[in-house]
Amino acid sequence: MFSKILIANRGEIACRVIRTAQRLGVRTVAVYSDADAEAQHVRQADEAVYIGAAPARESYLDGARILQAALTTGAEAVHPGYGFLSENAAFARDCAQRGLVFIGPPAAAIEAMGSKSAAKRIMEDAGVPLLPGYHGQDQADAVLREAADAMGYPVLLKAVSGGGGKGMRQVDAAQDFGAALEAARREASASFGDDAMLVEKFLQGPRHVEVQVFFDEHGDGVYLAERDCSVQRRHQKVIEEAPAPGLSPALRQAMGEAALRAGQAIDYRGAGTVEFLLDADGQFYFMEMNTRLQVEHPVTEMITGQDLVEWQLRVACGEPLPLRQEQVALHGHAFEARIYAEDPENDFLPVTGTLSFLRPPDESRHVRVDTGVQQGDEISVYYDPMIAKLIVWDESRERALQRLAGALAAYRIGGTTTNVEFLYNLATSAPFVAAQLDTGFIREHHALLFHDDRPQRDRDLPRAALALLLHRRAHAPYRCDSDPHSPWQAGNAWRLNEPHRYRLQLSCNGQEHTVDIESQGEYYRVSCAGREVLLRGWLTGDTLQLEQDGHRQRGTLAQTAEGFTLYLDDGACHFAELPADTGEQAGGDTDARLAAPMNGTVVELLVDAGAAVAEGEPLMVLEAMKMEHTIRAPAAGTVSGFHYRPGDLVDGGAELLDFEARG
Repeated sequence: MFSKILIANRGEIACRVIRTAQRLGVRTVAVYSDADAEAQHVRQADEAVYIGAAPARESYLDGARILQAALTTGAEAVHPGYGFLSENAAFARDCAQRGLVFIGPPAAAIEAMGSKSAAKRIMEDAGVPLLPGYHGQDQADAVLREAADAMGYPVLLKAVSGGGGKGMRQVDAAQDFGAALEAARREASASFGDDAMLVEKFLQGPRHVEVQVFFDEHGDGVYLAERDCSVQRRHQKVIEEAPAPGLSPALRQAMGEAALRAGQAIDYRGAGTVEFLLDADGQFYFMEMNTRLQVEHPVTEMITGQDLVEWQLRVACGEPLPLRQEQVALHGHAFEARIYAEDPENDFLPVTGTLSFLRPPDESRHVRVDTGVQQGDEISVYYDPMIAKLIVWDESRERALQRLAGALAAYRIGGTTTNVEFLYNLATSAPFVAAQLDTGFIREHHALLFHDDRPQRDRDLPRAALALLLHRRAHAPYRCDSDPHSPWQAGNAWRLNEPHRYRLQLSCNGQEHTVDIESQGEYYRVSCAGREVLLRGWLTGDTLQLEQDGHRQRGTLAQTAEGFTLYLDDGACHFAELPADTGEQAGGDTDARLAAPMNGTVVELLVDAGAAVAEGEPLMVLEAMKMEHTIRAPAAGTVSGFHYRPGDLVDGGAELLDFEARG
């Protein structure tokens, strides 16, 4: 076994590798950028080396600096994690040339699967089923369009060197092909330095099922069951589970053996994932092979009882695989939910912010949280906005799903917008519970997952108002804790010959309200939004207990820079007290201005200053956190001028351009 390894990555995967290495007695070296000087992976590693500025190209993608850090610290091997340099064949080759073991597959295997078109040809020769598609060398726009027309729409454009949904566009009609190809090429070039594309027939309603494989240096390979990753947004996975529900033993074996043939065809070593599309009639087709450990590997660990990072380290040391195929046993069911700083209501756009309150569910043999952040950390514009991976396990899918719902309900995050509530809605939705899975799940069930929130607002507003009042009283400057009988201790809005009444102005779940609260002994009558509710409550520290109609609930009240969040088992409520209206608010502006929805980089200006545009016409493209976002005209009008040029960094909320609406 190695005595010291360097981890060429950051965040939760770096922390994940450190955890296994420490258990095995292997010392670890972390690398970090300006943005990660105080990050958890830096604190947890035995040593850490600074490698550059916050942008990934100046730090985590700088292979030369990372190799120098490994050599300087005496590391024997480099674990690339996933993303960044994990599937960079040149980096793997450079490791070998410098006498370092690359904890991953050979460079030749990475190269073979790095080109999607070349991979398709290899898989065809290996007898792995393929989707109809164009994988040729001629990249002329007309050739790609002709191939799409011949296949029939819808088709899928995919970057030859791509992954993670980058450089991918679904094209539903011939008239959309040109714009989709241009956008896919641009994104592929920015993400991978290669804008070559392939075209595939787009299956209607398939499942995304992938097989975990492992190979050693002695010619042996095994498959460790499969994972269903069908639930996706922006072609990126949201919830994964293992094993895939509804697969017969025969189909599981057929997919596993096909995955092994894929690895054997390229003389693979180490951990890899072979991804398939599975249609309704049980036919499966090769998509791609990821030549690294996957984000969702923990669900495989939970159902097999194996530590896949330990397997990686042992195989990289030349040891044989820990198990033969007949020894691989599956037990129970596992889910992984990816907790992101993103706004599901705004097309899952990534967001930044400070994790001013962070309390994950308690870990146990049923619940695991893989994360690289703690309370007070910042979600940076420079990297993926993942906060954590929530993994649950139990004896059956039904019981594991109950674990998932409970753990999501217990997850407390304040200071930034997250997808936790969306994940809860998804995990408890009837189609998901019934395992009616396909890659269009979120689109097909949008109304169910993004349900009308008016009943929730009616429920949350009185709770929020009472929580705010109790917090006020608990932190009042006049409190006299040394004398519990002091009249100042009561803080109950006492007035001579008048009801004890408070009036609060607050914003709750994005809407402003006036709320009256009248104290009535132990109870409070809360009047708001045309209704009255009788509540009582107790606040001890950040634990809040509320009672309504004899139903008592316990939750958490978290204060952040933006206001408060009240967490209860039936959802989270975000609210803030509004400042008094002094009449000094500026009047409205007749010209429309468009603001950046997130921190990011300007990629392209799509129209000229002074251009007349139609409603919905694309105006400019931003990129942040590995995603592109197109800014569109809110109405017909004229673009008066842009405030930024391509390559400029912009802050979320910054005005991007001046826009004059027509008429």
